[in-house]
Amino acid sequence: MTRPCDGPTAAANRAMTATATHDDFIRAHTVLHHAPLVPELALHLATEVTPIWQATEHWLAIRNIDPPFWAFAWPGGQALARHILDQPGTVAGKHVLDFAAGCGIAAIAAARAGAAIVDAAEIDSLATAAIRLNAAANRVTVTTATGDVVGAACRWDVILCGDVCYEAPMTTHILPWLRDMAHHAEVWVADPGRAYLPSEGLTPFATYRVPTTLELEDRTEREVTLYRLAG
Repeated sequence: MTRPCDGPTAAANRAMTATATHDDFIRAHTVLHHAPLVPELALHLATEVTPIWQATEHWLAIRNIDPPFWAFAWPGGQALARHILDQPGTVAGKHVLDFAAGCGIAAIAAARAGAAIVDAAEIDSLATAAIRLNAAANRVTVTTATGDVVGAACRWDVILCGDVCYEAPMTTHILPWLRDMAHHAEVWVADPGRAYLPSEGLTPFATYRVPTTLELEDRTEREVTLYRLAG
């Protein structure tokens, strides 16, 4: 039923959102764009914050899918991608995991830099679809899986973690597993000053200044430090 004050366009838009596939939704609410620190890569990104969040609220109501964190190239992911593209030998020939991958920018950079196998892990099915579309746009192969990999046995050489310490529950959930993984693989944590970054067991090895927007952050630039996590 059409709501009061709704015109046919509004009703049609709601119907499209309700029935669209994940790929359709992503294409309808993003554009192929280039993150400021990593202009080499094209990504399906939201160029205005409010429309994508409002659209996803309706999607959420129907499908119970998480907010669209995948629609933005967050500072941590950009810094990881920049470092990898500038230092391809750090991942070349290796099995790489982009953990909590978001839009997949770090995974795509690793594939571009010559990693043998690249996995991208996300709990959000829209994010998984976005990573797949982004990998295709950049003509690289990234294996995606929707679900929580925390607790899995280590099969990777390098694990990339961009901007993952922004909430206490998230950090509490992932940190013990990541520390265990650090006995078997290099674990990189890229952090732009989030509140729940652990105070111990981190060795910095690179720093990047990443342009941001006041619509997403509280400043126009974030300093991101890349750390190696100790086991």
